[in-house]
Amino acid sequence: MKLSHTPTYPIKHFLDNYDLAKEEIQDILTTIIQLKEAAHQNAVPQLLRGATLAMIFEEPSTRTRVSFETAMAELGGHGLYLKPGEIHFGSHEAIKDTAQVLSSMCDGIMLRTEDHELVLTLAKYASVPVFNAMTYYIHPTQGLADVLTMMEHLPKGKSLEEVEVVFVGDSGENGIMAMEHAHLAASLGLHYTIASPKQYSISDAEIKKVEEKMQKTGGTLTVTENVEEAVKKADFIIPDVWYYYGYEDEKDERTAAFYPRYQLNMEMLEMAPDHCKAMHCLPANREVEITSEVLDHPTRSLVFQEAENRLHVQRGLLAWYLYPQLKRADDQTKAYYEGKMRAFLDQRLN
Repeated sequence: MKLSHTPTYPIKHFLDNYDLAKEEIQDILTTIIQLKEAAHQNAVPQLLRGATLAMIFEEPSTRTRVSFETAMAELGGHGLYLKPGEIHFGSHEAIKDTAQVLSSMCDGIMLRTEDHELVLTLAKYASVPVFNAMTYYIHPTQGLADVLTMMEHLPKGKSLEEVEVVFVGDSGENGIMAMEHAHLAASLGLHYTIASPKQYSISDAEIKKVEEKMQKTGGTLTVTENVEEAVKKADFIIPDVWYYYGYEDEKDERTAAFYPRYQLNMEMLEMAPDHCKAMHCLPANREVEITSEVLDHPTRSLVFQEAENRLHVQRGLLAWYLYPQLKRADDQTKAYYEGKMRAFLDQRLN
C-alpha cells in the first residue's frame, strides 16, 4: 500500500521573523487571513487531523498557551501541554535527546523559554518543525499578530509599507517586543521608530543588523530619546512592560527612567495624529507603561483585537509549517488497514 502523500518538503522552523523573506511572511499572513475568514464561518478545515503539537512551557503564559492549544483543536489536531517538572527537558535529559524523542512521537514542537539558545538548539536536533513561542530575545508569534492587527486597521490611503510604527519604552536587553518589531520591520520593509531612554536603548549591534536588511527591503529605523518627536506622525504606538520576570530588583530604577515621559497615556496619544491607534502585547501593568484610559479606549485602542489575533496567527502558522509534513493516506489504504486490524482483533478477542 502506498500513501497518497508522502512529505517531500524540507523541515522548516519558525524561530525568528528576521530569518524569513518578505514573500514568505506575506504568504503566511495570507494563510492566517484565509483561516480567520473560515473561523468566522465556523468552517476551519481539518488540515491537521490526527497531528500532535508538543507545547513546552518554561514560562507562564495565557495568550500563547490558549491560542496554540485552541488552534490545534480547530485544525483537527491536539496540543500536548508540557510544563517544567513534568518532563526532563534540559535537566535530567539533554536537549538533543528530548528533541529526538518528541520528534518521533509528535508532528511539531513549540517552546516558550527564557534562553533563546535553547530554542535554536531544539530546532537543530528536531526532525519536526519547531515554533518559537517567545524567548527573552524576541516574540515572533506576537509580532505577526501585531502586523495582522495593523493590516486590519490601516490609515485610509496607506499601505502597510507606508505606516509609521512607533515603539515607546525599553528596547535594550529587556526589550523583547521592541526587538521583535525591529526584526519584522527589517523583513517587511516597514518604517519603525524606537523611543527609549539612552540607558535602555537598542544596542549598536542590533541597529546594524536591522539596518543591513532594511537596505534590501526598503524599511527605515529611527532611534531616539525624544518621545514627543517620535509620535508626531505615528499611525500605531506600542509600549511594553518596563521590567520582566527576574528584573524585579530593578523596578524602582526602571520606573524612574520611564515614568512619566514614556508612559502611553492620553496626553501622548493626543500628540499623534487623530487616527493613531494604541497597541500592547499584554499582559499590561495598568497605570504603569500604559493607562487604563488608553488601554480601554473604545476607538483608539486595538489591544484586545490584537490579543484575539494571536489565535488566528497560531492557526495559520500551524497550517503553514505542519500541513506539508503530514503523511496522508488515501481511502484505499485506510480501508485496508482498518479491515486488517478489525479482522485480527475480532479473531483474537472473541
